[in-house]
Amino acid sequence: MTPVPPRRPAPRLLLCLLALGAFLLGVGEPRLTAQGGGPAWLAPYRETVTRLTRAATADDFAWQRLAELTDTYGSRLSGSENYARAAAWAVETMRKDGLEAHTEEVLVPRWERGFESAEIVDPPRHAIVVAGLGGTVPTPAGGLEADVLVVETFEELRARAAEARGRIVLFNAPFVNYTETVSYRTSGARAAALYGASAVLVRSVGPMGLRTVHTGTVNYVPDATAIPAAAISAEDANRIARLTARGRRVRIRLVLENQPLPDVPSVNVVGELRGREHPEQVVLLGGHLDSWDAGTGASDDAVGCIVTWEALRLMRRLGLQPRRTVRVVLWANEENGLRGGVAYAAAHAAEAKDHVFALESDSGVFWPATLGFSGSNAARLQVRDIVSLLAPLGFGEPIIGGGGADIGPIAQAGNAPTMAYIGDAAKFFPIHHTPADTVDRIAPEDVSRAAAAIAALSWVIAEMPERFAR
Repeated sequence: MTPVPPRRPAPRLLLCLLALGAFLLGVGEPRLTAQGGGPAWLAPYRETVTRLTRAATADDFAWQRLAELTDTYGSRLSGSENYARAAAWAVETMRKDGLEAHTEEVLVPRWERGFESAEIVDPPRHAIVVAGLGGTVPTPAGGLEADVLVVETFEELRARAAEARGRIVLFNAPFVNYTETVSYRTSGARAAALYGASAVLVRSVGPMGLRTVHTGTVNYVPDATAIPAAAISAEDANRIARLTARGRRVRIRLVLENQPLPDVPSVNVVGELRGREHPEQVVLLGGHLDSWDAGTGASDDAVGCIVTWEALRLMRRLGLQPRRTVRVVLWANEENGLRGGVAYAAAHAAEAKDHVFALESDSGVFWPATLGFSGSNAARLQVRDIVSLLAPLGFGEPIIGGGGADIGPIAQAGNAPTMAYIGDAAKFFPIHHTPADTVDRIAPEDVSRAAAAIAALSWVIAEMPERFAR
């Protein structure tokens, strides 16, 4: 028997099958590819993207600027002198870069850390590494002393409510991830106060470190009892938990001389490269300039400020003027109030609809990093194509979900797609909100790679003939 050759599909059927296959692969429709790979529509941008990425990765300029910011101005708590000095430096330096720069006023909360100590006084005396949570009320003059009640969850606290009165409640919740675990820091004092606790201690919200302690905000409810709140290291929390599990009484002396103070004026720092055809349309980038006072806030979030600012500096240095305005905002008060993002959205409410895209870098830049995206399916397909240009830098497709606390208010008002630069969480959270958050832990090549990726993305979106999809 002579074998019969397989029948080829009719041309129309073949096209249908190709289209169906493309849809199932998630690309929506078959697209022509340019020579060298990737969608053909990106061809006009490839050369410029290559120039930007080469310029960003040619040296350690961005890392050196990050070191200058954190070494010279240190921690930058909202309302502090350090923050004001850093903001003034940023405006002056942006202008030297050839950018238009100004400040926009923000009223921010002010809180000052004073003397702090914690000590186990029974059994044998043992000093505990402690950091008052941001916004905490102080202990009574001279401190307070009480036995400890250890719980792991809010549910366990409710079940043992009768034991909480007059005691220091310790939430010894192991770190799962930031989103799940941070609720013990923000809400633990409120929960413990309901049952008459005298103070609350929270196991540091982060992986086990080197007895490092992670600070962060505690939230109180107006007209409800506010009790002192502090974080302690995971090692100290575990020791206390082991002692109480053996039936031992653990008594702690806690001193927090912190000061909640009246609101003070501060600023967002705004720099931009004006668009040549549509200056009213804005591609928004940024990170937050404020930090906690424990370290120098290098990863959280000085580096986010630098890598987004660097995108504009690189364009200016290469003589590029995009079709739309590219704007960077160094936000105030992300850490303990989010007032910088809210103030920006209020000041720019009339042009919210003209914000075509927003990207925030507030998760460090440790490699391997990813890009997260939130927006419509049409916008997702566009951004996936653009990110394909970053393959030489090591980036894969963007993940679903990306934005930021500061860009959120204006993006929501203007229905703008949002993106996040997300550094490796396994390297970020061990130093998050701790004295270990310094520039020494950040590799220059990670800073350069982040700056290159953000510059390339923002250039293409700002330069496209048609506005980026909503």
